[in-house]
Amino acid sequence: MRIAVCPGSFDPVTLGHLDVVGRATALADEVVLAVATNVGKKPLLDRGLRVALARDAVAHLPQVRVEPVDGLLVDFCRRIGATMLVKGLRSGADHDAETPMALMNRHLTGIETVFLPADPSVAHIASSLVKDVARHGGRIEDLVPPGVADAVRAALAGEGTR
Repeated sequence: MRIAVCPGSFDPVTLGHLDVVGRATALADEVVLAVATNVGKKPLLDRGLRVALARDAVAHLPQVRVEPVDGLLVDFCRRIGATMLVKGLRSGADHDAETPMALMNRHLTGIETVFLPADPSVAHIASSLVKDVARHGGRIEDLVPPGVADAVRAALAGEGTR
């Protein structure tokens, strides 16, 4: 069985993420959307909510499951028997940022990374931009799966009380 892992912080999950995950289903028998924590960023949404939102977003894809990741991604991949990582690339900058990680993951465990170029219809969508647009009162419903916009707005409202 070929298992692909699509890793990310998914803060929040976007239609761009869903494009990559959906396309990854053609490459593997099972796709695991791995919700990780980026130690270099302070997430808006807590990991439990990110996992729940991602599970709702991929519920229509029977061969996709969502799992939280603790520790090294390669250890998670080894534990579940993953044969590849799948990552979406929006631009050359994404390629430049992702290539060293792909090489390190291969060095550590031999796992290969497959890069999928973003579909042009969603190439402009990034979680950071979604949060920025929402933070300034803009509409994000057409950038994220159902339910995510409400969760983002609720989290942003909570930021003002901290």
